[in-house]
Amino acid sequence: MERFLAVCGAGAVGSGLRYLVGLGAAAKMPASFPYGTLIVNLVGSFVIALVMEIAIRSVDFSPTLRVAITTGLIGGLTTYSSFNYESSQLLLNGQVARGIANVAITLIGCFVMGVLGLALARRLV
Repeated sequence: MERFLAVCGAGAVGSGLRYLVGLGAAAKMPASFPYGTLIVNLVGSFVIALVMEIAIRSVDFSPTLRVAITTGLIGGLTTYSSFNYESSQLLLNGQVARGIANVAITLIGCFVMGVLGLALARRLV
């Protein structure tokens, strides 16, 4: 039950952060591109890789903390469904280049951020 509640609480925080990043991105960047979703997916790719690698390499890393951060916080922060919807809408609205750019930047960017998170974790632990 403790892990369940930790995941739920961290998920609420992640969802709230996602909302705030979306608001911030909308206020500071053009609305013609889904910057908020891109930002949370890039950050989430980095953090989940970092935390998982540290948890694997460290016997002192609490399993409850790991699942709270990865499944809860990052699960609430990132979202494939928004990425898919926004990319599809760009394509269906005739903004083919922007739709393709969103897919390419997200896939490549999240992969790179994940590799960077692993590399940092390996240096730290």
